Amino acid sequence: MKRWIIEKFFGDPDQVLSLLRRLFFENVPQHKLGYIASFACMGLVAATTGASAWIMKDIINRIFINKEEGMIWLIAGAVIIIYTVKGLSSYGQEVLLTRIGNAIIASLQRQIFDRLLKQTVDFYQRHTLGDLATRLSYSAQAARSVIDLVMTSLGRDLMSLIALTAVMVAQDPWMSIVVLLIMPGAVLGVSKLVKRVKLIMRAELKSLAQIVSTMQETAIGIRIVKSFNLEYVMRKTMTKAIRDVEKRSHKIAIAGAMTGPLMETLGGFAIAGVIVYGGWNVIQNGADAGSFFSFITAMLLAYEPAKRLARLNVQLHSNIVAAAMLYEILDQSIDTDEAPDAVELLIANGQITFNEVSFSYGNSPALNNISLNIQPNSVTALVGPSGGGKSTVFALIERFYDPIDGSVQIDNQDLRSVSFESLRSNIALVTQDTFLFDGTIGENIAFGKPGASADEVIEAAQNANAHEFISVLEAGYDTPVGEGGGRLSGGQRQRIAIARAMLRDAPILLLDEPTSALDAQSEHKVQEALDRLMKDRTTVVIAHRLSTVRNADKIYVMEHGQVLQSGSHSELIAQGGLYAHLCALQFREPVTKIFASSAV
Repeated sequence: MKRWIIEKFFGDPDQVLSLLRRLFFENVPQHKLGYIASFACMGLVAATTGASAWIMKDIINRIFINKEEGMIWLIAGAVIIIYTVKGLSSYGQEVLLTRIGNAIIASLQRQIFDRLLKQTVDFYQRHTLGDLATRLSYSAQAARSVIDLVMTSLGRDLMSLIALTAVMVAQDPWMSIVVLLIMPGAVLGVSKLVKRVKLIMRAELKSLAQIVSTMQETAIGIRIVKSFNLEYVMRKTMTKAIRDVEKRSHKIAIAGAMTGPLMETLGGFAIAGVIVYGGWNVIQNGADAGSFFSFITAMLLAYEPAKRLARLNVQLHSNIVAAAMLYEILDQSIDTDEAPDAVELLIANGQITFNEVSFSYGNSPALNNISLNIQPNSVTALVGPSGGGKSTVFALIERFYDPIDGSVQIDNQDLRSVSFESLRSNIALVTQDTFLFDGTIGENIAFGKPGASADEVIEAAQNANAHEFISVLEAGYDTPVGEGGGRLSGGQRQRIAIARAMLRDAPILLLDEPTSALDAQSEHKVQEALDRLMKDRTTVVIAHRLSTVRNADKIYVMEHGQVLQSGSHSELIAQGGLYAHLCALQFREPVTKIFASSAV
């Protein structure tokens, strides 16, 4: 019987109860004092609700039937006390639960964000921003709602129902049986809605994520949207997502509202039965009229908490679906994690070594048994067609991934044995797609060295050829860059990124096509800044513009995840092969002429 009731109320009891246990064990204990206080308030609400029904017996019998004048003020005073205590208790319960609920949301959001920060780059390629944003905000809210629903249902509603049922049984046990017969019907009726609500809710969460993703794509790609007249396409996508959410919200509301008519109908039969039996008992058998009115008052007061309990299952499942998605993120394994006994990376000179390294993205091979020897205080270039594995080399140096075979070392220290913080604090990165945070210019430069002074920020900007354009801006270093740096030109963003890298002052520098998207004048200023930045560092450059790597100390030519050639510019030209072919294509000159010019 117990199992049957649980299944009817909770659908899949094992899954739901498992999630409920986890939610409660991980979030309730740290707020136990607050919950104890709120339960005390709920107990007072339940007790005063029962008392308000019980006192009806004295109101009817002693005032209206026996006409005891002295009892008027006494009973009126008792009523004032009952409802004052009930009002204050209701207020205390609501305030306490709200404060605890807000604290739970904040805690869960911090946990989710901390987990997201630990995930690999590959994780973010598998999940859309809309999906992650929905889980961070909506799922945390849903988890709080699940806890609140259970707490208020077990506390306020269930205790009130118990208190009122006790009054009903005390006044007339036989009439109580008539009322309690509606319970199985309510359980069966509500259980039919559970599976439907779960399916609707899961689909609605996907639509909510689509709304966020579409908004993000529109904001980031607004120039493309307008240039290609894509407003209609984006509007159509957004309209469909909003319409889907609207439809499913209607369905969930309808499913939840169906518990109302069910309870109204069954309640009507119960009240009618009580009136028939109670009225006959008072008229024919001379039963106590006060007891009858006390009973019917208790039954009418029990209607609302009973209706909320009947609706609990639908509301619980609509939130449990979202709460389960929260734990999908928290339980997501981390592919590249820090070793438990990780040590600090000690930089002696900054030599980077790849020893027979292989790596794949799923079933797509990216590197195939490559070996690289990147010397300290030198410039090493990685060139070759797109998809050759150059960016993967950078990702392995920063340990966004671990090799499948082989090892990556810095100064003979395997990167898998060192801490993330010590590794990445010794690396500075400048990419072609410069990312700036939505803050000021000064704040973005200072990210290179948290806690840097204003003088250090200015010095870094001067060395990066950025101080000149910053100083003519109205707000100077306090100028907002806009989301992603959208208020600045490409050359300005790139110089801020270089200033950030200069302020970091790391011994290893990674440059990923840092000048590929710039005009000639901007490229000249950026190249000057890069020359200063590269001095006395181990620098690795990815370049498709071969003119930028002519002076590199060593060039590795990569294709299909393999190293085909290595050497200086002149040595590779002399060898012929892919590098000489790429030079001929870019400079549109015969290989012999390129070789001659490089030998001068």
